[in-house]
Amino acid sequence: MDALRKEAVYTIEDIYALPDGERAELIDGKIYYMAPPNTKHQRLVHFFDREIGNYIQRKNGKCEVFPAPFAVFLNENHTNYVEPDISVICDPDKITDKGCNGAPDWIIEIVASGNKSMDYFTKLFKYRTAGVREYWIVDPAKKMITVYRFEKETMEEYSFDEKVPVGIYEDFSIKVQ
Repeated sequence: MDALRKEAVYTIEDIYALPDGERAELIDGKIYYMAPPNTKHQRLVHFFDREIGNYIQRKNGKCEVFPAPFAVFLNENHTNYVEPDISVICDPDKITDKGCNGAPDWIIEIVASGNKSMDYFTKLFKYRTAGVREYWIVDPAKKMITVYRFEKETMEEYSFDEKVPVGIYEDFSIKVQ
């Protein structure tokens, strides 16, 4: 009779031990390696970073926006580490020299062809249970944005040519150009 194989459980220390230039995320002790982003992906990251940052600055807001790579430690345990494409954090006590301890208020992930299930399922569940208030999945191939407002328990879809209201702000919407 074969013994059941026990899958290795990785920790944040394993992420920090990766070779230079290699990026990965850690979800429930499992490592997910990340491919380098393409140009369209980086243009979208820059667009959202600029739009959100400009809005916060105009309003003298206390929230901060951080584009990837930026470490987010979702839980107190050492088996969850993610690098969302965009993290908006409104509690300055969560921000340290290493990244964000706890759930950001708003996360945006831009879907890459190789990780669709990661953004649509795995991260959706982790972000919701960790306490993220709002989660956007931006799909460049479909030119769609799926918006989850966890506090209101709603999900809405928008096309790139529509204004997308931001749930954590009352007077802010974004239209992808």
